[in-house]
Amino acid sequence: MITKKRWKRNIPLFIMFLPVLAFFLIFKYAPMFGLIIAFKDYNFMNGIMNSPWVGLKHFKAIFHNPQTLTIIKNTIVLSLLNVFVGFPFPIILALLLNEARRMWFKKAVQTLVYLPHFFSWVIVGGIVLTVFSQETGFINHVVQTITGAPFPFLYVESTWTAIFVSSGIWKEAGFSAIIYLAALSGIDPSLYEAARLDGAGKWKQISHVTIPGISSTIVILFILSMGRVMEVGFDQVYMLQNSTVTRISEVISTYMYKVGLMGAQFSLSAALGMFESVVGLLLVFSVNGIARKFDKSLW
Repeated sequence: MITKKRWKRNIPLFIMFLPVLAFFLIFKYAPMFGLIIAFKDYNFMNGIMNSPWVGLKHFKAIFHNPQTLTIIKNTIVLSLLNVFVGFPFPIILALLLNEARRMWFKKAVQTLVYLPHFFSWVIVGGIVLTVFSQETGFINHVVQTITGAPFPFLYVESTWTAIFVSSGIWKEAGFSAIIYLAALSGIDPSLYEAARLDGAGKWKQISHVTIPGISSTIVILFILSMGRVMEVGFDQVYMLQNSTVTRISEVISTYMYKVGLMGAQFSLSAALGMFESVVGLLLVFSVNGIARKFDKSLW
């Protein structure tokens, strides 16, 4: 129990926490009230409170519409590719940077791999589109020199998916590696010394000391990433997609933009957004339950 003296001593910390609390209350919890329109036929004239109730009408529409089912499938597929293909890259990058001994080289590489994170997807998407352009792209200049004809990388579903996943890795892997580097700095150096005395080489040290030392961090970040499986970034998809690959590139976020904002079907998009959030919550609880069996859970 917090004593009065301890409470007074921590008042400055509570004051510092107030802006964080206000941010979550205003921008995270208060907007949840708007979910009520998922159960109504919302229109501007009647407003949220006076729009007629329709119950689960919009949720039924989602699961009876083949287009929305395809969009949900696209979202899951692209997200799982991002998680299972992209998740190991920051770990590998952090391990490689941790083994670098020349500080100038380490700092130079860190700067280069962190930099894309600070670019918006408008810039990154523009770079990707320029590099892989069929007419003027650098890659196609090389391809045309070798094969005699350019290849439509951005208009073939398989190559578009590969570009989508790899561009996400390029943009975020460097910044995500910071967390793993911080975890690596907390490993006791004496463990490496003991491993060397036992005759362990670099690979043995990494597999028996380094990776077990950051396993808790890896599990926590994996649990959080699974909670975002239903969230494929709108900016990335919107910047890279085109009409030729819409069959695989249309995801929940872009569909909600086109149907909800541009098509003014606010109730339907709210129902789809609520479904997305509920699935993400269930995934977090499920993965955390599995991690708890290995004493690595988030809570």
